[in-house]
Amino acid sequence: MNTVTLAVTALGSVALLLFLVMKVRMHAFVALILVSMAAGILSGMPPQDIAKTMEKGMSGTLGFLAIVVGLGAMFGKVLHETGALDQIALRLLKAFGEKRSHIALAVAGLLCALPLFFDVAIVLLIGLVFALVRRTGLGTTKFAVSLFAGVAAAAAFLLPGPTPMLLASQMGADFGWMILIGLCAAIPGMLIAGPLYGTWISRRVNLAMPADATAPSAMVEGNSVAPPSFRLSLGLVLFPLLLVGARSIGGNFVAKDSNVHAWLQLIGHPFFAILTACLLAFYGLAIRRGMSREKVFEICSAALQPAGIILLVTGAGGVFKQVLVDSGVGPQLGKALADMGLPIAVAAFIITATVRVIQGSALVACLTTVGLILPVVEPMQLGGPRLAALSVCIAGGSIVLSHVNDSGFWLFGKFTGATELQTLKTWTVMETILGTTGAMVGMAAFAMLS
Repeated sequence: MNTVTLAVTALGSVALLLFLVMKVRMHAFVALILVSMAAGILSGMPPQDIAKTMEKGMSGTLGFLAIVVGLGAMFGKVLHETGALDQIALRLLKAFGEKRSHIALAVAGLLCALPLFFDVAIVLLIGLVFALVRRTGLGTTKFAVSLFAGVAAAAAFLLPGPTPMLLASQMGADFGWMILIGLCAAIPGMLIAGPLYGTWISRRVNLAMPADATAPSAMVEGNSVAPPSFRLSLGLVLFPLLLVGARSIGGNFVAKDSNVHAWLQLIGHPFFAILTACLLAFYGLAIRRGMSREKVFEICSAALQPAGIILLVTGAGGVFKQVLVDSGVGPQLGKALADMGLPIAVAAFIITATVRVIQGSALVACLTTVGLILPVVEPMQLGGPRLAALSVCIAGGSIVLSHVNDSGFWLFGKFTGATELQTLKTWTVMETILGTTGAMVGMAAFAMLS
């Protein structure tokens, strides 16, 4: 097939996905599988190869992510149930003071969201917004935008979040560089999109506190376990990041064929890092402080239920990505993209942003872009650091211009009581500032590492 036909197939597939999810109200998992099969047929793939490609895409995506998401869900849930996340948030509020409490909220969101899914982090931390509104008498807008910016920055750019972890895995990026460049992208993006923009827009959009808003507590009600110290809580959140970072940094100072290097590769792998953090949390935060083993088991089981849905949808996104690659759509469009003369980092950002606007899911947008970009990147033989920078560019594009087809759009409106227009002025602009700032950092890193 020629490039035009393949391009129409790709765009038509995304349009069909949008129609099925938004108009037909089909579940995203079923819609992605159906669209993947249709894309394979319409692109001219041999019928006997379509099912094999779909299986390859599912296993290739979930083979890595299932373990990370499963362990991460349990880790985050234990941190919440024992009061560790509350300890971090409340200490930051105390350290920054009420005048800079919106900055503290952004930092709390960034730190506490590291082991959590975006939706879960918002549910657990939103009470801090309303507590500050009651204490200061100010409107909800500044605090809500700051908190959401912190959580969104962690979810988009920082390991061990599902999106950056998946990107690093699929792109073959170096995890240590992903942490470093991700931090450089997340922190300025969070500060500009959250406290700065939140303060500015709060003078123009006034969000009243919902009537049913409840105050936060340092412990879950009914939990007899005393909350841990701030130092222990923060240490456990940062522990898996330190192990992953040690793998990249330490690996540069030892021979690659040595036993030390081999052990560093294991110890610093996300599987080992998050598993170890889970075990430390189970014992150090829960069992050692009086929580029963039955309660720990109950917490872990509850954490895995929402993780299953996320994994299925993400795996289906991986199927779609693999069909784009194996059908020839990715290579042909990638070649057309290269012929346009756009820098690869800029093109990655634009493609991801376009797919994100059309179909709403950040993960699917990332996976789709990976399928289109990999055929262009592979002949360039980029190293792990530059692939990490390119991954950050893709992550930035995956969160810009969030609107009504994104669950985060409705989550913001639900918790703040904002109308659709108010949500566009606050949430949508905040996400766009955050994603664009982060992507610009990724582009700069990509250029500097050349």
